[in-house]
Amino acid sequence: MSEDARLIEALANCREEEVRTIVREMIARGVPAAEIVAACNRGMAALGNRFESGDCFLPELMFGGMVMKSVLEELRPLLSAGEQVQHVGRVVMGTVQHDVHDIGKDIVITMLRGVGFDVVDLGVDVPPERFVEAIRQHQPQVVGMSILLTTCYRSVTATVEAIRQANLRQQVRIMVGGAAASDLLREVSGCDFYGKTAVDGVHFAAQAVGGN
Repeated sequence: MSEDARLIEALANCREEEVRTIVREMIARGVPAAEIVAACNRGMAALGNRFESGDCFLPELMFGGMVMKSVLEELRPLLSAGEQVQHVGRVVMGTVQHDVHDIGKDIVITMLRGVGFDVVDLGVDVPPERFVEAIRQHQPQVVGMSILLTTCYRSVTATVEAIRQANLRQQVRIMVGGAAASDLLREVSGCDFYGKTAVDGVHFAAQAVGGN
């Protein structure tokens, strides 16, 4: 089994020490940091597939994201020295106005970054105009809204409408997720996609930028 394949398999199965060992071996051999990140991205995608098929559960998904984050921190000096990671696309994410919950949003962001997306995290209680500003500034292909409270349905609708009024609707795909989200909310608000799980959101974002 190649080093890349070993790394992908170890990360997909959340074997932290093995991941660290393989990464350090690859660094010692002079493998470009961007190539190591690319292999880790494939490992995170494989972990997402395991979650989707029921072979692992949310704690493993979150732990895999933490391992990926630690690998990126270890590689950061090499990347900052001149190597560039090729991002597959850009996503703007935020929890809608009047909702301050961030766990679900943060899981989605971890997964998106893990598979190679550049993610702009707007935080929580994000007003519609802040989403609009972020689209103008960062030019994402995808916008993601998280909602946990049913009392914040209007915030989702208001955000989509603000994006439309700013003449930005045609340049972004909009997804919504969270405990209070549903396909009905997607339809009523005018979003493009409702994701029941973090993996659903990742798959949609990948499709939106032309991936698998």
